[in-house]
Amino acid sequence: MKTVRPFTALLVCALAACAPTVTTPAAPAPTPAPGPAPAVPVVKEAAPNWHLLDPADGVVGISLLRAQRELLASKQPKRTVVVAVIDAGIDTMHPSLRQQLWVNSREKPNNGVDDDGNGFVDDVYGWNFIGGKDNKSVDHDTFELTRLAAQCERSSGRDSLSADYRAKCVDIQSEFARKHGDAEQTLMQVRQFEQLYNRITPYLKAAARTDTLTVKNVTAIVSSNDTVRDARRVFLQLAANGITPQDVDDAMKAYSSQLQWGYNKSFDPRPIVGDNYPDTTIKRYGNRDTRAGDPLHGTHVAGIIGGKPGGGTVGIDQAVRLMAVRAVPDGDERDKDIANAIRYAVDNGANVINMSFGKGYSPYKNLVDAAVKYADSKGVLMVHAAGNDGNNTSELPSYPTPVYLDGGRAVNWIEVGASSWRGRDSLAASFSNYSKALVDVFAPGVAVTSTVPGGGYRPEDGTSMASPVVAGVAALIMSYYPTLSATDVKKIILESATRESDVVVARPGAGGGSVKFGELSATGGIVNAYAALKLAEQMTAARP
Repeated sequence: MKTVRPFTALLVCALAACAPTVTTPAAPAPTPAPGPAPAVPVVKEAAPNWHLLDPADGVVGISLLRAQRELLASKQPKRTVVVAVIDAGIDTMHPSLRQQLWVNSREKPNNGVDDDGNGFVDDVYGWNFIGGKDNKSVDHDTFELTRLAAQCERSSGRDSLSADYRAKCVDIQSEFARKHGDAEQTLMQVRQFEQLYNRITPYLKAAARTDTLTVKNVTAIVSSNDTVRDARRVFLQLAANGITPQDVDDAMKAYSSQLQWGYNKSFDPRPIVGDNYPDTTIKRYGNRDTRAGDPLHGTHVAGIIGGKPGGGTVGIDQAVRLMAVRAVPDGDERDKDIANAIRYAVDNGANVINMSFGKGYSPYKNLVDAAVKYADSKGVLMVHAAGNDGNNTSELPSYPTPVYLDGGRAVNWIEVGASSWRGRDSLAASFSNYSKALVDVFAPGVAVTSTVPGGGYRPEDGTSMASPVVAGVAALIMSYYPTLSATDVKKIILESATRESDVVVARPGAGGGSVKFGELSATGGIVNAYAALKLAEQMTAARP
């Protein structure tokens, strides 16, 4: 599943407290002079490029702009680094991404011939492992939990499971029932927020004389009308708690989709692909459409790594080439697709692979492990989002993981948690997974502005955004210091991270309480491009 944060992470206050009833009089009753507006929280907004700023600027960003000014201004990149974005696809027409795309120069576009002999016909920008021969593609899929619960219900399905998963069938079915119920309840709550916004936004738009409401223009509203004043207060209270109309719209779509597709045990889109999914020996399937379905998630991720300037921000490495590998639907990705996507990326020249997805079960983990070992052996750096459930992944893993079933661990792998621009006790994003043993480093993952389909830009939250920040920094180091290996680059990123170990933060997740930031990852740090480039220079200079 694409690692966008769940809406439940935003439900930080009761509806009654955060969303009081707004009266709707038949006609406003004006008074001769506007009175003072009711007290509302002062809502701060993140700058579009906050994640690129330096701690001296008041946020714990990655110091990229400082690095560009002080370290890179007189230098030119020495190589073009290829970053594979295994995701939901990329909008290849976006003006900030078109020039940044990886292009398979050995393939002649749209001639229906496998010109380079790699087994994939017309793979000009990458490949779509959840597409079919008739140019249709999987958009929605079920969750892995749903697929397992459905198998557990049938004797033939149970027989096809491994012994470990057969033993878990009772727990799997119980978890499925609980999560399906949670999704139904959350959707009901989201609908209440939607109804609330539907009541208050007409008054605010009229008062602000705009069709687009922002914290800034709502804050500026001064009115003597009680309904407008109440609406303003409610809007800003919700914004102070991280709930915006865009969040509600996204949540409506996400949870409606979960109930219609994700938790639907009778839904199976795999015939679209036509690969006989249980046959793990089949590796050449799919189609060339790397922007099928809704490529918002992959487009946003790609822009963070290497998008051209736009929307008040810029991608981290301008010398990068972005390889689109579509393997993540709206639902849970399938292990075979991820394994083949990793192998495709490696075989076609990727130096870095970004993986902003994760799930709670991995029935074919051995297949993914083999692909990860292959990438590791080829010196490819893999960067993975830790997930957005507020869990300790040492206890509740988010797959894929760098730890192999047969023992050992991937060397060239970085696991990334999400940090916030708010700093101090909110330095760790409230939704981020964490682990002293399994998460390596944190990176900005709240209100990170990047590219979206159709040529636009908008902020998104999630470890999905934090992972490409790290992938972008890794690519940047490789661009300027080409003699460094993937292992070197990982070492540099972790050793140069801004140490915040002793800062006491709110523990992510629903459990509450406080914890030192250093207990949430192996480094207790946040990635720092400036410090990483300085260390890369030192390491390179010290070698013969």
